[in-house]
Amino acid sequence: MKKVLLINGSPNEKGCTALALEEVAAALKRRGIECETRNIGKKPVAGCIACGSCRKTGKCVFDDAVNEILASADEYAALVVGSPVYYAGASGQLCALLDRLFYAGGGRWEGKIGACAVSCRRGGATAAFDRLNKYFLMSNMPVAPSQYWNQIHGNTREEAAQDAEGLQTMRTLGDNIAWMMKSFEAAERAGVRIPEREERVRTNFIR
Repeated sequence: MKKVLLINGSPNEKGCTALALEEVAAALKRRGIECETRNIGKKPVAGCIACGSCRKTGKCVFDDAVNEILASADEYAALVVGSPVYYAGASGQLCALLDRLFYAGGGRWEGKIGACAVSCRRGGATAAFDRLNKYFLMSNMPVAPSQYWNQIHGNTREEAAQDAEGLQTMRTLGDNIAWMMKSFEAAERAGVRIPEREERVRTNFIR
């Protein structure tokens, strides 16, 4: 069975966002799913410069974690992205990485399961959650559900560890991802494939 890739979009590798992703991973591992976690860390991440190079080469002109992930994309059946909430949005490093990962990745994420988790002190979680889900929804990726929005609250890891509902929401998310992965594998064995796509149509409104 393929793995699940979890990306921690927080500069703090052991903070609240990490705690949320750890709960998801633990649920997946209990169901026999292998997980791999990548931390963005504190280094700057370049944004997309719209150079178009990836359309010719299949990889990003900036040779960093984006190309490393793309090179192993076939190993993953699901992508889980975690982020702290800054001004009601996901972290800048994470958005820069995801912009390039999805654009340079072309259709390589289609059919893979997508999910995100956000951590915040108090507010702005749903706006960040909505932003991150858009990467999956416009890439033909089924989005895994949970019992509530995938958010955890706390100003520190110790505070977030007291958010019993948030932690349970993450475990439920992990359970659902595992169920979806096994269901998709069973469907493939039964001959059920991803729908064939029409040739892509792009409409520009300014003529």
